[in-house]
Amino acid sequence: MRSTRSIEVLCLALAALVLIWMHSFVSDGRAVTAVLLLYTALIALLWFRPLFPSRPRLRLAVVSWLMLAFVIAVLALSGKAYSPLFNLVLLPLILSALTLGWRMTLIQFLAIAVCHVCLALATPGLEVATLAFASRAVGTLAPILLAAYLTSTLSADVTEARERIENLAQTDALTGLLNQRAFNEVWQRTHKTNKPYALLMIDINQLKSVNDAFGHEAGNEVLNLVAQCLHRSIRATDCAARFGGDEFAILLTSASEEIAAAVVKRIRNTVYKTTLDLRSRMIRCTVSIGVALHPRDARDMRDLLNSADRDMYRDKQLRRAPDAPASA
Repeated sequence: MRSTRSIEVLCLALAALVLIWMHSFVSDGRAVTAVLLLYTALIALLWFRPLFPSRPRLRLAVVSWLMLAFVIAVLALSGKAYSPLFNLVLLPLILSALTLGWRMTLIQFLAIAVCHVCLALATPGLEVATLAFASRAVGTLAPILLAAYLTSTLSADVTEARERIENLAQTDALTGLLNQRAFNEVWQRTHKTNKPYALLMIDINQLKSVNDAFGHEAGNEVLNLVAQCLHRSIRATDCAARFGGDEFAILLTSASEEIAAAVVKRIRNTVYKTTLDLRSRMIRCTVSIGVALHPRDARDMRDLLNSADRDMYRDKQLRRAPDAPASA
């Protein structure tokens, strides 16, 4: 909102300076003073008591349209169609382009075009229904439309880049699952609700054997395969993450022991049934899974993680296979 305030102050300052320089206070002092004081009061009010605090887009739309109304009033007091301040319409238009998207920007541009025609109709001695006026209007409005379009496009590109960066900061680059940091944030929020949930720790069996036999690229393919299987095996309300190396974690929200057991069985079956073709050999993968239930097994997050880890290593010992990947 700091940039919005800067635009508001800039708009008010430019309008006041030009109006004073044009001696508008002498010819129509009351109207000019009323417009400037009213807009100043509105700015101050919106600063100290923001409208719609939970709906920032709506608040920005109100600010933008109020600014446009102020600019139109200033144009009417400073020469109408011949006003030297016409380019002030760029300030609310750019604000819309930066924050509200191309659709709202286009609506505001159309409002500016209509106001421009209305001001021309109110300007003494100016013939509106002429080719000369149409040419002048196009020459005046076209650069404004172009500036609004370029600003809106740039804003969309910046927003897309920011979302991509945020997504990269939350996901594992190899598997596309959440990374450990993002998973911990979701886990903490779930834990604070004090509702039952299940934590699953998952380890890929014999991944080192795959790396030794086929190379690390093959190991990455196994990691991706398991990640896809985990994603397919959980509910939309659950989340899965790669904890690093060959370990994964799953958070099952509002899950009972029966639900957790069903998800574990589904994961084992899905992973085992999904084969990987490595150098004309069909490789089957298996996983070891540990389960910890909150609050049955632990109430503290660290204790819960340790409980799931211990259960996972017990499962690994029970399912220990020869040091070679299974082939189909």
